[in-house]
Amino acid sequence: MRRIILFVFISSQLLIGKAVLAQTKHEHSLWGAWFHTQRFSKHWGAMFDIQMRSADDVEYLRHTLLRPGVSYYFNNRQFTTLGYLYTYTRNQTDAGKTFRPEHRIWQQFIQAHTVHKNIAVQHRFRLEQRFVGSLNTQDAFFAQRLRYFIRGVIPFKRDSTFSKGMFLGLQNEVFTNVQNKDKVNGSFFDQNRAYAALGYRFNKSVDIEAGYLNQYVNGAGPANINNNIIQVALYTRLSK
Repeated sequence: MRRIILFVFISSQLLIGKAVLAQTKHEHSLWGAWFHTQRFSKHWGAMFDIQMRSADDVEYLRHTLLRPGVSYYFNNRQFTTLGYLYTYTRNQTDAGKTFRPEHRIWQQFIQAHTVHKNIAVQHRFRLEQRFVGSLNTQDAFFAQRLRYFIRGVIPFKRDSTFSKGMFLGLQNEVFTNVQNKDKVNGSFFDQNRAYAALGYRFNKSVDIEAGYLNQYVNGAGPANINNNIIQVALYTRLSK
């Protein structure tokens, strides 16, 4: 576990090391999310999430994400998902309002395990095919992005099974452009998201948490973005 956390931390710092030399724009926003997984049978299930993200200083709603998917379970700790996402980017400036839609097809593989008896760790590898709409003089384009995500849920209780109570959630996700990076920001490194939250598990099916998320975006323009985010998230899990 320590080696995994150290590897992710060092990798993310190396990826953003060159980017931080550029000019950085600091933002503050609020994100809300609902993540749901549904198990229909031994091998088949579904998942979806709905997210709403504000613009800087919570001035207006900039992004809404809708992401359903169909999952195949190899076992209780390994499964793969094929899904679709719709989102948009809305901006309001002195020059006017803009709206840019985006459709994605995505595939992912999740590996879960536990350490120290009751600390749940999840690794997620996600490949996205992005169909980004046109905006003013910028044409629509296609690009692919690879994301690696690691998350740990650390209960405050030392019970061998964690079914209720407070927990600490820690996670990090690295985004990389693997096709048509010149259409995005001209760089292999796209962004990094580091997150820490306090949560409460009501039962084996429902968690709620709130925490701080730092999003560092390697911008397409002259400035990169360091977004300081308060995120509130609901997690639900249902099985047959």
